[in-house]
Amino acid sequence: MRSNGGTSSARIAWLVVVGLLAFMVAFAAGCGSDDDDEGDSGGEALTELGEGEGEVNLVAWAGYVEDGSTDPKVDWVTDFEQETGCKVNVKIGNTSDEMVQLMRTGQYDGVSASGDASGRLVEGGDVDPVNVDLIPNYEDVFDALKDQPYNTFDGANYGVPHGRGSNLLMYDPAEVKPAPTSWDVVFDRADEYSGQVTAYDNPIYIADAALYLREHDPELGITDPYELDQDQFDAAIELLKQQREHIGEYWSDYTKEIQAFANGDSSVGTTWQVIANLLNADGSKEKVLLPEEGATGWSDTWMLSSEAEHPNCMYMWMDHIISPEANAAVAEWFGEAPANEKSCALTADKEHCDIYHADDEAFFDQIEYWKTPVSDCGDDRGDVCKTYDEWVQGWNEVKG
Repeated sequence: MRSNGGTSSARIAWLVVVGLLAFMVAFAAGCGSDDDDEGDSGGEALTELGEGEGEVNLVAWAGYVEDGSTDPKVDWVTDFEQETGCKVNVKIGNTSDEMVQLMRTGQYDGVSASGDASGRLVEGGDVDPVNVDLIPNYEDVFDALKDQPYNTFDGANYGVPHGRGSNLLMYDPAEVKPAPTSWDVVFDRADEYSGQVTAYDNPIYIADAALYLREHDPELGITDPYELDQDQFDAAIELLKQQREHIGEYWSDYTKEIQAFANGDSSVGTTWQVIANLLNADGSKEKVLLPEEGATGWSDTWMLSSEAEHPNCMYMWMDHIISPEANAAVAEWFGEAPANEKSCALTADKEHCDIYHADDEAFFDQIEYWKTPVSDCGDDRGDVCKTYDEWVQGWNEVKG
């Protein structure tokens, strides 16, 4: 499989730059308040689109807003600026926590929020509902990405889907034998690969442990890995503490995991498809799979700030980034499945959508997309589930 975004060397060079710039945040409890009674936006969606204001200020994941400065062949910003007159200014957010904090400054018009941030932004009143009728390309977004718990709240759309991906299991077949089929190799059997296990460095990784326990400890009664009561949460934290004894290192950006597997420091752990692609493109033999328990994953949403100074340009940007052409380009460059179903016919690599399961809903039915943990369990247990603040505290406890 070829790597995304041009040659492997160019792509990895970009990832190294991103890695050097990243803050490598070790999440702390002081990352911000995320209580679910924090408030709601109370804003109303636009009813008609006006003239562009001349610029738009974005918070985005690295690789989502490219203007050719990283690679001259990778540019979906310049044509947008020329067509709309809206100059694009972007601030890279290295983590979901950082994105939430940046949006709360009121200095940005929009953000590419993952599901572990979108709920916090809505509850905090930091984003407004979006009128998707003013976004023509929304019609071509995969139906499975519309009206989901991480982008729709109280029946209102709070943005447009950008793309999606899954947190897969990667392993070195020379070290991990027989070939795994379960997440047990990083949990109950982690001692077999002690020191070579890796995991995603983020409080949302608690959901990976909960997903595993859902299948292997059914008496806990876990149904949704993001809706955990005290007993369920404690069990997930305990499993992660046991795993911690066998972790060689945690990773929170592409480069750290690429280097660990390339150097032989890691042999098994959670990953993204693009990381495996890049390693394979350079001759490494790592393999990836969706384990029998399923997996967690992400579906990112472009959201509009409730304090946006340039809302018309932001609406124009949301329509542009999910257009078939731009969405195909960003999906290939970043390494994910596009949101627009028409994008698959436009990718440079004609196998891209097959590799990332873009239109394979049977695959994505096994993925539990990130969403913000709140106290409302969503069932008759009431408001006894652990909030994101408590997930942060739990993760700090795991990491020590």
